[in-house]
Amino acid sequence: MRNEQTPKNWNQVKTNDSWAIFKIMGEFVNGYEKMSRIGPCVSIYGSARTKPDHKYYKLAENIAKKITENGYGVITGGGPGIMEAGNKGAHLAGGTSVGLNITLPFEQHDNPYIDSDKSLDFDYFFVRKVMFVKYSQGFVVMPGGFGTLDEFFEALTLIQTHKVDKFPIILVGTEFWGGLYDWIKTTLLEANNNVCAEDLDLFHLVDTEDEVLKILNEFYDEYNLSPNF
Repeated sequence: MRNEQTPKNWNQVKTNDSWAIFKIMGEFVNGYEKMSRIGPCVSIYGSARTKPDHKYYKLAENIAKKITENGYGVITGGGPGIMEAGNKGAHLAGGTSVGLNITLPFEQHDNPYIDSDKSLDFDYFFVRKVMFVKYSQGFVVMPGGFGTLDEFFEALTLIQTHKVDKFPIILVGTEFWGGLYDWIKTTLLEANNNVCAEDLDLFHLVDTEDEVLKILNEFYDEYNLSPNF
């Protein structure tokens, strides 16, 4: 039997959706105002579950230090694991350390290495991702899970479709990312023609902090540092 309350309940949902627009706008305004003042930064992504004694934690920390020593700040998702390592490296090197934290029922909490005036909290993933893409001069993508993959592929899609200006996307860890690269090349490109050969040039696969810095510096020897859209 049809629930007679359904139309009333549905109208209430639509009303709540309309008011949510103002909360979303508030997150965008706050994010734009704070992020527009941070200067050139590179985002470091990776798993929140990576422990401080893991080689990828230490590598992310070293990458962040090297990036900071060369004039960039560091942006992370603000949480533990690889995010903490990125903020820690920037903090120890005396550089800009930004955290874009997201409210989650598990895993996420601010790490202690974010600059006190550069810690932002978000309820909406899509608003947070806009801040990453708009204000990052490069993405350094360490090993991670679904969230890391989501951020990597969204950035690739935006660049591929010319929705944002091109910027360096660097996958770190060939033993972790090599299988994904091979799948993109053999299955997406060669077997099904779902991407173009040129699309493989939109990202790089490296293993060291020196390789990361070389890609960033070579790119910005040619292009200006500015927001991506």
